[in-house]
Amino acid sequence: MKPMPDYSLSVSERLKSLTVSGALQADPEQIHVAERLDKVLAGLKARRPAAKASALGWLFAARRKPKERVKGLYVHGSVGRGKTMLMDMFYDLAPIEKKRRAHFHEFMADVHTRIAAHRQRLKNGETKQADPMPPVAAQLVAEAELLCFDEFSVTDIADAMILARLFFELFAQGCVLVATSNVAPDDLYRDGLNRGLFLPFVDLLKRHVEVATLDSPTDYRMEKDGNLPVYLAPADDRADATMNASWRHITDGQKGQSEEIQMKGRTIHVPLAIGRAARFSFADLCEQPLGASDYLAIAKRYDTIFLDRIPHLGPEKRNETKRFIILVDALYDRSVRLFASGVDMPERLLTAKKGTEGFEFDRTVSRLYEMRSQEYLDLHKSQRRNL
Repeated sequence: MKPMPDYSLSVSERLKSLTVSGALQADPEQIHVAERLDKVLAGLKARRPAAKASALGWLFAARRKPKERVKGLYVHGSVGRGKTMLMDMFYDLAPIEKKRRAHFHEFMADVHTRIAAHRQRLKNGETKQADPMPPVAAQLVAEAELLCFDEFSVTDIADAMILARLFFELFAQGCVLVATSNVAPDDLYRDGLNRGLFLPFVDLLKRHVEVATLDSPTDYRMEKDGNLPVYLAPADDRADATMNASWRHITDGQKGQSEEIQMKGRTIHVPLAIGRAARFSFADLCEQPLGASDYLAIAKRYDTIFLDRIPHLGPEKRNETKRFIILVDALYDRSVRLFASGVDMPERLLTAKKGTEGFEFDRTVSRLYEMRSQEYLDLHKSQRRNL
């Protein structure tokens, strides 16, 4: 049984103890962000316990005395600087029972499912509430008064168009947001379609969170690179032969077959699979109309993915680039082991670093390198044992 965390500790104290022990290097930038996270912890500790929430709470929200407002925190900076580590510490120490930590894409997939369910209830005559946002927000707050997002990013227009309405309701009902991102709030959804309709969310976000930058000079992920042979470049005949040999090793030489994953009335085609290993080309996964929920379903079904022949990603492949970023996020978050071949090394796949994709691709590059590390492989093996 996991021991209960000591809520009397702070993120700063936990971070400093790791540096004193030699487990971490002292980093003033990390200490600064830890102190900002401690301020959020203090606000959560001081806030009175919330009244029992319900899915109908939105009906009575105007009559209730609002909860004490606690400003959250939005931490942005380059990849590999320790944002996830600090989020780990904060979430562990947050002294409330109803809290949720999720990748942003996974959270939004859940939101869209809830909205669809509410609209179906409206169609069936089970509710007269036409606007799904208040009841959906009430459901979410009833489950989690604290939302923690890893790698907050907005790439989907469907997400962008509802965020202001959704978070207006969440913040009004006392939800506290803590998030990490590679981009500042003002750079979210940059160059996105109809971005003007998204900007009210940015203003709302900045009213409800403090903003902190974490840009220490060291990329700690790169220092952990164990150089395991799981990314091959260039993607030529020799790389194909190596990928084939690795596939035979992983699958014990068994003959695979195609499979289908059922997804809400449609199917995701898997060209080749054996047990919990699956093999795709880049075109299979990133040149098809797939989204975050599809990639999460694949990551849930398979714990080892082979991805063949990642091409250079120029401006003409903007949609493919977005899908590739989301795909790597989904595989990384599920600790899926990835074998991949690319036309070039990860940092040279994107040919023009522009807009949101340029910022976010730095995270993708870092994750591709970390997925080669011994630490990542150990985590993959640990989670596989728990399946």
